Amino acid sequence: MKLIVFDFDSTLMDGETIDFLAEPLGLMEKVAVITERAMRGELDFFESLTTRVQLLEGLEVEKVDAICRNLPLMPGAEETVKKLKEAGHRVVVFSGGFRNATGHAREVLGFDADFSNVLHARDGRLTGLVGGDMMFDFSKGDMLVRLQRLLGISEADTVAVGDGANDRSMFAHAGTRIAFCAKEILKKEANVVIDTKDLTQVLPHIG
Repeated sequence: MKLIVFDFDSTLMDGETIDFLAEPLGLMEKVAVITERAMRGELDFFESLTTRVQLLEGLEVEKVDAICRNLPLMPGAEETVKKLKEAGHRVVVFSGGFRNATGHAREVLGFDADFSNVLHARDGRLTGLVGGDMMFDFSKGDMLVRLQRLLGISEADTVAVGDGANDRSMFAHAGTRIAFCAKEILKKEANVVIDTKDLTQVLPHIG
């Protein structure tokens, strides 16, 4: 059994959740610029996350959930998760995005668990505050080590798949490090690079 950890935004899902959430507010371009800089490693992840979430203040939770239920999955995502589960692997998602999106994706795709952040809301609207499991640059690596200890799975039997700078910390603890349609900063730390939007291409590298 191996532990396979996927990033969510721009890895299992084709796009960035927070950019989609900013669209109804007319802020998609503004938020997307910050997201892109954060994923290239040009901004501190925590600061960029809290800055972007502040811009979502006032958005209705019902609208958030509706958007998160309709996010486009990456081509090959369903087949890839299905085959990994059939092979007996543990499949987990780490996301600097939000539980509204990863929780729904877990129901659709059938992976084992999701670790992400929670958008704070009051009276049915976002307050602009956020908390959760994946707030910092180091969060994914920190959680990966805890899961490896809990499940008794070695670094050699761990596969990490991601695209952005905040995935570097989990790469540090994975024997197979797959940069999927990734920023240059992450490709440098990968031992597998895939530049085609077809997630099934990770399967031959997992075994």
